[in-house]
Amino acid sequence: MQIAIIGAGKWGQALYHAYKEKNEVVITSRSVKDIENFVSLDEALSCEYLVMAMPAQVVRTWMEENFEDRGQNILVAAKGIEVSTGAFLNEVYGSFVSSDRLAFISGPSFAAEVQKSLPTALKVSSTNQKLAQVYADALPSFIKGYVDSDVIGAEVSGAYKNVIAIAGGVCDGLELGNNARAALISRGLVEMTRFGKQFGARRRTFLSLGGAGDLFLTASSTLSRNYRVGLGLSKGKSLDDILEELGEVAEGIPTTRALHNIAQKEKIYLPIADEVYKMLEGKDPLICVKDLLNG
Repeated sequence: MQIAIIGAGKWGQALYHAYKEKNEVVITSRSVKDIENFVSLDEALSCEYLVMAMPAQVVRTWMEENFEDRGQNILVAAKGIEVSTGAFLNEVYGSFVSSDRLAFISGPSFAAEVQKSLPTALKVSSTNQKLAQVYADALPSFIKGYVDSDVIGAEVSGAYKNVIAIAGGVCDGLELGNNARAALISRGLVEMTRFGKQFGARRRTFLSLGGAGDLFLTASSTLSRNYRVGLGLSKGKSLDDILEELGEVAEGIPTTRALHNIAQKEKIYLPIADEVYKMLEGKDPLICVKDLLNG
């Protein structure tokens, strides 16, 4: 396969490393980087198979300004909900290409470990099962690929786990203990499942690699950017300072705001996401914990 990775951040470079084991792969981004097989956007867009590794919040603008439809298939590697509209990424990309040309990758996959070729298992979801299988089969020997058709479930779990990861970082930063973190993650799984069912997701999806698998990983490790956001909040740091120290995009922040807006509109009970939202707005994390316990 000829595959182009669009987006050369840590996750994009990790996917480049993974997919080049079996395929001819190029990579591109807005700024030129000294990476093997870095090409122009025009050359990247000429590939039949694309992997979009750009942050969720810039997708719509990027597609409007840069995408040229040449019949390409797209694997979406970002995880998030568009905060300005509340749209899921399948809806954003669906404004530009048909759903049978879209697939979504999810599962436990820290970029640093993928770069080291450490083993994991990932899921590719699409309404087009043949396309999902193509992207799954192209994964390297150190990644076991699975396929699924529940796109909205994959999207919700992939986005929501980043919000729970912020809460996990707060929990550990406040030194509340292993029991508290386990309880938080368990209830976070219930919460994301409740939210996903509201939009037609299947319950079993949240117990799979892209749901529980990615959630357990992201909500309990300093390799997670969103977890590190939570650690910073627990120490009383401002969001600006946290992001400056992070030096990377933390998708859980805009996703939290998107969830808040959707929950307000749809009247969905999301207690953990609601407290994370309030922390991002300046509420004391300890008070958030007490309110969660007493709610």
